[in-house]
Amino acid sequence: MNNKVSIRRLKTGVPGLDNLLGGGLSEFSFNLIAGTPGSGKTTLAHQIMFSLAGPNNRAMFFTVLGEPALKMLRYQQQFPFFDINKVNDSIRFVNLSADLLEDDFEKLLSRIDHEVSTYAPSLVFVDSFRSVVETNKHKRQGITDLQRFIQQLGMQMTSWQATTFLIGEYLTPESESSPVFTVADGILWLTQNLYRDSMVRKMQVVKMRGQAHVPGLHTFRIGDEGIQVYPRAIIEWGNDAGTTVNLPQNEQRLAMGIPALDEMLGGGLPLGYALLLVGPSGSGKTIFATEFLAEGVRRGEPGVIAAFEKSPMQLLNNTLSPLIKAGSIGVINTRALDLSIDQILHDLIEMIVRMQAKRVVIDSLSGFALALAPEFSEDFRGSLYRMITQLTNMGVTVLMTSELEDRYTDLRFSPFGSAFLADAIIVQRYIEIEGQFKRVLSVVKVRGSKHSKDIRLFDITEEGIVIGATLYGYNGIMSGHPSVCP
Repeated sequence: MNNKVSIRRLKTGVPGLDNLLGGGLSEFSFNLIAGTPGSGKTTLAHQIMFSLAGPNNRAMFFTVLGEPALKMLRYQQQFPFFDINKVNDSIRFVNLSADLLEDDFEKLLSRIDHEVSTYAPSLVFVDSFRSVVETNKHKRQGITDLQRFIQQLGMQMTSWQATTFLIGEYLTPESESSPVFTVADGILWLTQNLYRDSMVRKMQVVKMRGQAHVPGLHTFRIGDEGIQVYPRAIIEWGNDAGTTVNLPQNEQRLAMGIPALDEMLGGGLPLGYALLLVGPSGSGKTIFATEFLAEGVRRGEPGVIAAFEKSPMQLLNNTLSPLIKAGSIGVINTRALDLSIDQILHDLIEMIVRMQAKRVVIDSLSGFALALAPEFSEDFRGSLYRMITQLTNMGVTVLMTSELEDRYTDLRFSPFGSAFLADAIIVQRYIEIEGQFKRVLSVVKVRGSKHSKDIRLFDITEEGIVIGATLYGYNGIMSGHPSVCP
């Protein structure tokens, strides 16, 4: 016999947040939304409230601030989640600032309880609870009265047949001694930090009783649509919310769009592999990536490109233009400032699933690192590992380009030490033959597969990339004079 109590999960309406919470908020739970000033607490509360409120699910929002609710709502109306038709219909705002000035916590508690009992809401919000604490510092009431009030309010909120929220500005040391943190069923912690010249917002689910939430700090943004959460990439083997498909099978190969290169790879690139294409500036990395995507479209395999070194207009002016316009290739917007890898991964997965894409190009890792906020770029190697693993676990084949200074006598594969995460590596280099620079390439690695060890000339023509003869006697020095096998 199963005696478990069934708890309904409420969808928050905040993209990405339900994933962090383990499916949503528990109905009738008591939650604390806490964090530093300006971190987005009130916006998060409003977004949740307007998403959940309705004729049969009324909400009450208490403001303990000195400013009237209309002033606060003036700014919240800029977001599309705001629905003026719900105000005074299924959502009621109550200002408690006058009650707070009377220095009577018992009366304030009684007022809150009376309003809730009369309106019988399914959702209750109190913002900002921190105001009560700050006011008490300048009043004659002692800390014992304040603690008693906090405990009574917390217990009162847990007893209502409603899902309740306290919103307030707290710092970590205060949270360790605050009784409200003990009785809360869920705690969401929001922060914003200025790192060099970048502003980064993060969210942490500190506590969520009765459900498995995602630990750690997760990036979020406040944009034109409201708050968007980007859960930190966590490597999972197996199905993940319907986005993970079968693991890659090495016997399945993808054509690169350059027949001679397919031969060098041992019959094409294995499905679900991550290929690192390394070379100096102007060696043709982006053109190789373009051929890879175009060949996929010819074979009915849609693709996605995250181009960090070209603008969308530049992409529309090259050979990908008709494929992008036809919807066969999707383009990730990488022009936003202070990106996080989790945000890029979120956008990639969303587009991959929508387009049923099979091929992904990241052009380039060098530009990617520069586009990240400084806080994220410091852990670029670890975050990139989680990102590539997540994509390849979905069965997607990834081609990454990386610009590498050609030192001619120094053979390297990545300035980020990221070659370890690649299943295959192709290196492009320059050499000098009879007073001219020539491009050469070689396949350094194809995991679990035989491949060519040749160093071969290649050229970029109007018809695309043409791979030529194998070099013999090449010693890796710029001024060498290798022989060429016709």
